[in-house]
Amino acid sequence: MKTLTHIAAACGLAAALGSAMAQEWPRQPVKLLVGSAPGGGTDAMARAVADRLGPLLKQSVVVENRPGASNTLAADVTAKSTDGHTLVMGVSTAHAIAPHLLKLGYDSNKDLVPVAFVGAVPNVLVANTALPVANVTDLVKLAKAKPGQLNYATSGSGSTQHIAAELFKDATGTFITHIPYRGSSPALIDLIAGQVQISFDTMPSVMGHIKNGKIKPLAVAAAKRNPQLPEVPTMEEAGVKGVEMSAWYGVYAPSSTPKAVVDKLNAEINKVIAMPETQARLSAIGADLTPMTPAQFQAFHNAENQRYGDLIRKKNIKLD
Repeated sequence: MKTLTHIAAACGLAAALGSAMAQEWPRQPVKLLVGSAPGGGTDAMARAVADRLGPLLKQSVVVENRPGASNTLAADVTAKSTDGHTLVMGVSTAHAIAPHLLKLGYDSNKDLVPVAFVGAVPNVLVANTALPVANVTDLVKLAKAKPGQLNYATSGSGSTQHIAAELFKDATGTFITHIPYRGSSPALIDLIAGQVQISFDTMPSVMGHIKNGKIKPLAVAAAKRNPQLPEVPTMEEAGVKGVEMSAWYGVYAPSSTPKAVVDKLNAEINKVIAMPETQARLSAIGADLTPMTPAQFQAFHNAENQRYGDLIRKKNIKLD
């Protein structure tokens, strides 16, 4: 009985200490790292969260771009941080795809903990406006007539853009050359300029350029049409089956982060996601916002790792 009493007392003390720690946190500005260049989908998600999260935490939340290594550089820095105030806006590229393609300097499943899921956006097949194609059928015909002469741009090897394009090539029997960049922004600059012909980028990255007429959308790699691009067919509607791809985003912290702090962050980020301003800002770029508890996000993270791992092995997808 005394042992049980001591255990209960110890648990109560731990809970009290955790609560006190969460109330004191953050004690300094919070860094939210982004694994790609400014202007891309991950950057857009991070800034939408950071702008509203700072006032709730009563500390500034600074977005810091650390592009490179398929979005894993920022995750690596976060996993190894010890200041207790560094987070990363994770993306499926880094947390569900890269572990199956790259030799990482950290363990995505052990060194980082899922904090709060933000949402997901579909990839869109877009083309340079001068490319003589009006739809996916035209693109397939052109690619088959000029094997290896058309290029597709991505934000890096192992990105959702890369996986989607390889699925497309496999489904259509085409040979299109991969040109990886350090982020979506430089990739889209070359797409607009005609240095590359197509891309399977995410909606946050391409929506502004589509609206401005700088690139043309051919299909959405999703099961249903997106409300922001109602006239653009899905890939299956365009005649290509088996090419569905979306990028998802969520905040991760080092695994050493106390549970009480994780729970606090989750609650505050979910408040940000529920704000009408955030909903409007991210829905405008095609995002489907889905708040989760840390446990739900962990289960989702595990399932996505399994799904992408199976897909990469089945399609024998390799880095260039």
